[in-house]
Parts: sequence; C-alpha cells; structure tokens
Amino acid sequence: MLQSLKIQNYALIDHIQIEWASGFITITGETGAGKSILIGALSLILGNRADTSVLKDGERKCVVEAAFDIQHYSLEPVFEEHDLDYEPETIIRREINNKGKSRAFINDTPVNIRVLKELGQYLVDIHSQHQNLVLKDNRFQLNVVDAYARNKDLLERYGRMYREYRDLEKQYQSLKERSERAGSDLDYYQFQFDQLEKVGLQENEQEELEEELETLSHAEEIKQNLSGAAYLLSEDEASIVVRLREAGDYIKKILDFYPKAKDISERLESAYIELQDLSNEIEVLNESVEHDPQRIEYIRQRLDEIYSLQHKHHVSTVGELLQIKDDLEKKLEQINSYDFRLEELEKELGQKREALSKKAVELTRRRQQAIPRIEERITSMLQELGIAHATFKIQRREVEDFDEYGVDHVQFLFSANKNIEPEDIARVASGGELSRLMLSLKSLIAETRALPTIIFDEIDSGTSGDIADKMGSIMKAMSDNMQVINITHLPQIASKGDYHYLVYKHDDQDTTHTYIKALEDQERIREIAKMLSGEELTDTALQNAREFLQKS
Repeated sequence: MLQSLKIQNYALIDHIQIEWASGFITITGETGAGKSILIGALSLILGNRADTSVLKDGERKCVVEAAFDIQHYSLEPVFEEHDLDYEPETIIRREINNKGKSRAFINDTPVNIRVLKELGQYLVDIHSQHQNLVLKDNRFQLNVVDAYARNKDLLERYGRMYREYRDLEKQYQSLKERSERAGSDLDYYQFQFDQLEKVGLQENEQEELEEELETLSHAEEIKQNLSGAAYLLSEDEASIVVRLREAGDYIKKILDFYPKAKDISERLESAYIELQDLSNEIEVLNESVEHDPQRIEYIRQRLDEIYSLQHKHHVSTVGELLQIKDDLEKKLEQINSYDFRLEELEKELGQKREALSKKAVELTRRRQQAIPRIEERITSMLQELGIAHATFKIQRREVEDFDEYGVDHVQFLFSANKNIEPEDIARVASGGELSRLMLSLKSLIAETRALPTIIFDEIDSGTSGDIADKMGSIMKAMSDNMQVINITHLPQIASKGDYHYLVYKHDDQDTTHTYIKALEDQERIREIAKMLSGEELTDTALQNAREFLQKS
C-alpha cells in the first residue's frame, strides 16, 4: 500500500508530507483547493510525463517521493528483471529540474520512465473522471473480462507465442518477396553465368595468350635474329666459341712453366662453357618458334572473346571475370534455396499457428465461462446502486484472425429500463450510469487482482443521496482487501472513510499554497457538516454529520 507521499515545489504545493494508512481513506476540499494536484503528483511517480510547467518556483526543482509497502505482493521478479534492489518498503522518487529534465529512482537506483510505468501498474490504479470514457473502449472491456477470468499468465504465454508467430510471418513474407524479385532475375543471372562457364576462363590466361600472340606475330623476325646470333656464336669457322676454344688451348700450353696463367685458363674455360650453353639455348628457342597462322587465329578469337566479356562486365582482367562468375553462382544458389527455405517456414508457421490456436481456444473458453458470472454480478451491483431495472450483458464474437489478445472481441451492452434490450454502452449510458458501472467493474476486478492501492478521483460524479451512500459502501468493502483512496464532494461517501483528509488553500502576500491535513474527530464532523449545508454551520448539519459518521 501507499505509506507516505512527499511533494516539494509542485503546482500550488510548496512542501507537504502525508502519511497514509490501510483501509478506506477519503479526501475532501473545496473545488480548486488542489485535490487533483495530489493525483498529478502521484502520477509522476507512476511514470507520467512532466515539464517545467509543474514547478511552483521556477528556480527550484520539483521532488515527489512515495513509499510503498509491497511485502505481500510477490513483486520480487519485477525487481529482478530490471536489476533493482528489492525492499519490502520500496521508495520511488521523481525529480524535475528547472530545465524540464527528469530523473527517477527506485530504492535510490536510477531508472527510466518505462521502468516506472511497469512497476507502477503493480502498485496503484488511479481512476480519474475522464477514465469513465475508457469504459466505452472495447480493449478495456476485454481486459475486464480477462482480469475476472484470471487470464494474466495465460495471456502472457499467448502474447509471447503471438509475437513469435508474427515475427516468423514477417520473415516468411520478406523471403517470399525476395524470392519473387529474384525469380524475375533468375534467367538473366543464369544466362550470364552460363556464358562465363562455357568460356572456361583460367587465371592468368589473358596475359599468357597476349604474350604468345606477340611471339607468333613476330615469328620470322625472331627466328632470323636468333639464327644470326647462333651463327656468330658457334656455326661460323671463325665463330666466337671456336675462337674462344683456340684461345684456351694457347693458354694451356704455358701452364707447366707459367703458373700465373692458370686463372686466365680457368676463366677462358668457364666462358667457353657458358657461351656453348648459350648457343645451345638459342638453337632450342629458334627451333621452338614457328609461324603458325592457325594458332594466331585461334588466340585472336580467344582474346576477342575475353575482351568482349570484360567490356560487357566493365572489368579489365580475367580474375575479375572469374569473381563475377563466382558471385553469379552464389546468387543462383541463393535463389534456388528460397523454395526450400520457404517450404521450411511454411511448415514452421503451420506448427506455430496450430499452437497459437490452441492457446486462443483456451482463452476463449475461460472468457466464455467468466462472462455469465460478470453479467450477473454487475447487473446485481447496478441494481443495488439505484438502477432498478439495469441489465448488463457482454456480447462476444470471434474475429477473423489472431491479434495480440486472441480471437475474441467483446462489447459491453447496457439497459437502464425495464423491457428494453441492452445496447452498446457507449450509446446509451449517461454520465452517472457510467460512474456506477465503472465502480462496479473496479470492485469486481479488485477481487481478482492483488493490487495494493486504488485511487478514485470523484468517481461519484453525477450521483447523490442514497446512491452515493451505496457507492461509498462498495468502496468501503473494497478496502477490506486493498487500500482505497477516494477524492469526493459527497458527505455520504466522505463519512465512510476510516481516515479523512482535507485539502485546502491558503493565500499569503505573494502566492497561493495548497495544504493537506488529517482531520480529527471534531474537525471531521465540521467538514462533513460543511459539505451538507455550506460554510454556515447549523446545529442540524452538525447533527446530521454525526449521524453520518455513526452510521458508517
């Protein structure tokens, strides 16, 4: 439950600190005194957005801090999920500085607004007047049915399966679109690949062919010069090799008596061997060179084929052509794999849809079981609240496809008159009837939800007299299981509170301030008497106030 609320520099509040107790708490005060300011400040703790407009003094920061007793609500997993320290008495603080920057803390650990909102939904349910309009929303109506049917865990499991199913469906559609786009390119890619594959390109082939063509194109000139070189080296009687050999023989004749010539002899011998070897290589090269017109024609055609492909693909080497061929092959493999992958995804989608359908059927079954009990309970409460001929029905139908809540659409139907068929609540319920409907539904949900605190901000709007008294009794009964805080203008309800707080304004020389205080017994009698008769207290009003309090 909410144990304390401290507010600094918020709207008309300079500084207040309120200690709360369990049970039924009523808050009263004149219109404009600032009762709803308390709701606004508490909403900051629960993750609502704020800016500098909330600052009473623009030079100071706004601080709202609340302490909650949560030891009986099994919230440890929520804290663990967000890596927060769990404390049976948890303190939440929100700060807004004069630049509009907001900071939030849970047990002194900084958190973002999303975490505040998530934890807040387990701590407080604030019902303001405009929320009566939410009653007309079909999503809210389905949530009511699920809350009463205790579908929370089942809905979470279904929700996880639904998200997985939709994610897989997106994968399938994306792959299908890629497959269809790729299918239109298949023939084009296949033609390009086949053309490159048929040519049978080899790495470095272009360079080798260009070199060979250059040789064959100058074959006669090459042979002529190689022959000339060979002739000078060894074929002529006065050739270099012959002359070198003769020079060597001359030197050898003097070696026995002139040792200094040994080095020259060895060098001549070495030169002779080298030139002889060089002559032989020239002969081999000469024999290998032939003028082959057919080979020339083949090479030119082959190179033309290579050059044509390079021009087509805007590259300049065979290596780049081979890379294009590899890339095309991979594209073809991927395109051909789409059908297999699509088949796999179709099978997986079918399995997930079947499992999802089973969960949806279970949700539908539990809702169908809960609906008659809800109809009976709400109709009974509405009749107790003065709508003698009230009829409340829940119309359920199946939607065509799954959504995040299953396959059910519900609509609340209502009739306040005898023998009149109930119709859509959005069309036929008045403001006062909506208030009574909402209170009845909140009371019903409170029986099934382990929620520490619920706050009603003038839910009794549009009612008075005996109806207000009965609404107060319902809220009083709700407080047996949870802390109920009710902001009201009606003495019938204010008198039923276990505790009564008064919100009031005070004007000083410079500004207006809002305060709140817990009323003692005599103060409470006077406040309820004012609510009955206005500012002028009469003995009758005071006596009626005492009777209200004794009756409650």
